[in-house]
Amino acid sequence: MNLRTIIFLIFSLSSFSGFTQDSDLGNWLIYFGNKKIDNRLNWHHEVQYRNYNAIGDLEQLLLRTGLGYNLTENNNNLLFGYGFIQSENYITEEDKIGINEHRIYQQFITRQTIGKVKVQHRYRFEQRWVEDTDVRLRFRYFLSLNIPLQGSDILENNWYLSMYNEIFINSKQLVFDRNRLYGGLGYKLNSTLKFEMGYMNQFLNGLNRDQLNMIMFFSF
Repeated sequence: MNLRTIIFLIFSLSSFSGFTQDSDLGNWLIYFGNKKIDNRLNWHHEVQYRNYNAIGDLEQLLLRTGLGYNLTENNNNLLFGYGFIQSENYITEEDKIGINEHRIYQQFITRQTIGKVKVQHRYRFEQRWVEDTDVRLRFRYFLSLNIPLQGSDILENNWYLSMYNEIFINSKQLVFDRNRLYGGLGYKLNSTLKFEMGYMNQFLNGLNRDQLNMIMFFSF
């Protein structure tokens, strides 16, 4: 089968400390797609299916898509998109409540190279409608570093280090929303496929969640 027709999944195995799950093993299944339309336009789409336990105890389903435009050939991309998020939150040890969210977002990604380090900045602004409430505004800043371990570039059949930090800021109420810090080891198999394994700490207003991420990326 042609790799360019394969839907890929990103599997994230997570360890959560909350009281809401029967075990500390959580699971994220994520599909990311980025289709190049022409030299300027690209179509981004993703599906994230997150479970409190290994599988079968839904925490969140996230569907996101968007149309991007390259301001320059490879390094600066402006994207407008939409997301739908279905969450199931525990209100007791036994009972859940379902919450639906519609989200419009705008983001700007810029990339640069410092020596052999690949740097990416992502600025994302979200307008969120949660269960028909007034719009909530949130800003996210994402900084990532990829460092090749063989040679000066991340080529095919090459190992690399991956690190990122992302902070979430609300416009009102609790201004600080959360922060995600990640470090991992990656392997690029070819121009369309790469794998990562790493550790993430997520801090949410006094609650820390630690998780082990095993990730597969597919681009076409």
